[in-house]
Amino acid sequence: MSRTRTERLVNLVICLLSTRRFLTAAQIAATVPGYEHDPSDPRDHEAFQRKFERDKAELRELGVPLETGTASIFDQEPGYRIAQREYALPDILLEPDEAAAVGIAARLWQHAGLAAAASSGLAKLRAAGVEVDPQATLGVEPVVTVDPSFGPLTTAARDRRAVSFKYRVPEVDEPSARRLEPWGVVCWRGRWYVVGHDKDRNAARCFRLSRIVGDVRAVGRPEAFTPPADLDLIKHVARSSGPIARNGRATVTVRPGRAAGLRRLASAVVTAPEGDILTISYGDPEWLAARIAGYGPDARADSPPELRDAVIQQLKELASRHDRSVAEVTR
Repeated sequence: MSRTRTERLVNLVICLLSTRRFLTAAQIAATVPGYEHDPSDPRDHEAFQRKFERDKAELRELGVPLETGTASIFDQEPGYRIAQREYALPDILLEPDEAAAVGIAARLWQHAGLAAAASSGLAKLRAAGVEVDPQATLGVEPVVTVDPSFGPLTTAARDRRAVSFKYRVPEVDEPSARRLEPWGVVCWRGRWYVVGHDKDRNAARCFRLSRIVGDVRAVGRPEAFTPPADLDLIKHVARSSGPIARNGRATVTVRPGRAAGLRRLASAVVTAPEGDILTISYGDPEWLAARIAGYGPDARADSPPELRDAVIQQLKELASRHDRSVAEVTR
């Protein structure tokens, strides 16, 4: 459905929900943006009628309770309205643990840079009489995080627009340029991936968001490609990633009472003068490095060297993104 038609249908729904009496087609045409026409022009008026009939059918297919009737027995032309009692959101009954889960989800989305969507979701629940306190779950940490490229890539996938970015692989020091037609972004085993058509290699590929360096740039026009009809993002990433072998052992020092998420991963904890020393088994150093870096000065990677290097790289990229953000604000 085109954006213009979507906006027209939304405006039509708002209009018909805002009135208690039936509105005729002529009144709707004079009120709802997108239906402007010259009633005295037969061809223009016929085009409006066809458009309006299509929109009515679309609303009914979407389950909108569109009613037809007249305001009084003297009216010659039928009118339309939406039955609010049938369109209204039904009562939502949440158990305490379910309300707590909603609170955790809201905190997760805010952390992921989707604060507006989280606020909108909470507002809808409160409008239905459900009071959800996102702070009621203090001590419970959302364990899923996203990278700065998450927003640009999901937007490009939605708009079906190609992107370009620099990508680092573990075996190569310098990142390489990639051009991708993104089909979607998905989380697999705690990591975010973008799946799409690699334009340089002319094949389907998936890329881990944590390995994208710098900004993601949209290139070309929207609606430039069509994803495969039978696309399964999870299966594609699972085939490309393969099984994770947790054969690495890391030593991480954390401050007393801090870094609860790392403590849950530890198989052993030893108290020392400088802090608590954790032993953590892992399969992917970048995955663990991202979590250690997220605790800032409260956690330090001691060994092995590959993990220390990955944490240092994570911190350098965080500092670089901070510097870019400060530069944009001060422009």
